[in-house]
Amino acid sequence: MTTKTKILISILLWVMLIGINGCDRGSDAVVVDFSKTVAVDRPISSVPESAQLRVAVAAIISPKETFAYYRQLLDYIGQKLGREIQFIQRKTYGEINELLAKGQIDMAFICSGPYVVGKEKHGFELLATPEVQNSHFYHSYLIVNKNSSLQTLADLRGQVFAFTDPDSNTGKLVPTYWLSLMNERPETFFSKTIYTYSHDNAILAVAKGLVDGAAVDGLIWEYYHRKNPVFTSETRIIRKSEQYGIPPLVASKSLSFEIKTRVRQELFDMHQDPNGKKIISELMIDRFVNPRDEWYDSIRNMNLKLASLEKESNAATQP
Repeated sequence: MTTKTKILISILLWVMLIGINGCDRGSDAVVVDFSKTVAVDRPISSVPESAQLRVAVAAIISPKETFAYYRQLLDYIGQKLGREIQFIQRKTYGEINELLAKGQIDMAFICSGPYVVGKEKHGFELLATPEVQNSHFYHSYLIVNKNSSLQTLADLRGQVFAFTDPDSNTGKLVPTYWLSLMNERPETFFSKTIYTYSHDNAILAVAKGLVDGAAVDGLIWEYYHRKNPVFTSETRIIRKSEQYGIPPLVASKSLSFEIKTRVRQELFDMHQDPNGKKIISELMIDRFVNPRDEWYDSIRNMNLKLASLEKESNAATQP
């Protein structure tokens, strides 16, 4: 993260803090827009549109960081396929899902939660999943400031909490599910909730003491802790979730079988190519593997249990 970017994020975070302190500490969720994003495309080229692949990357990390990390990866795939890659970003996971559903993008790196929903609703197809530290699974981390006395989720009652995205698995679904096991809801358990729209911004908010806790993607926390621990070192992990399938690369159902097959093969071979290995190593990815839909069953089970609890709660409140 550049110094300029850090300064900008810090300013936005302090503005958020003023808003939190000056507002009623009620239970209404506050949306904090850290990253107004637009499509990020390469300059107009002479490559025919039919030879382009439109690829979106969900803002699991802040948009500029995402662009920097994934540009080389997508360029590599484009060169191997002999196609121009149109790099697209949007602020929310939901926007990416909608673009995929409408066939306005061909492929996307998306969060595991949106994959589960998108597959059932729109027929997304798994193409590849990163393998990190010899595993295709990851966890949600519940974090607090390192100087905080908070030790458990129960200790966060009445505190300010940061979610990442409304559709995030590790950043929203998991902590909401944990609360449901305590017969609690975010809107009544926390005094205030915000959305940071990226996991690195959630880590930053906790590190700066602007929120009391957050749930973040364990892979992102570990990445920054190894590469640049300036903010993760100011946080403390107080809970880790069960394992979930790592966020995958998916394809729109409108993408041709031939292209999907070629993309898969290039990704699966990438770790054996010196240039490819260098690129994915920078992302702390060992290799890409052929994913299995059942890796995401634990997320489906959480969604089903939450839906069931919501139904029971609504029935109990009706006369």
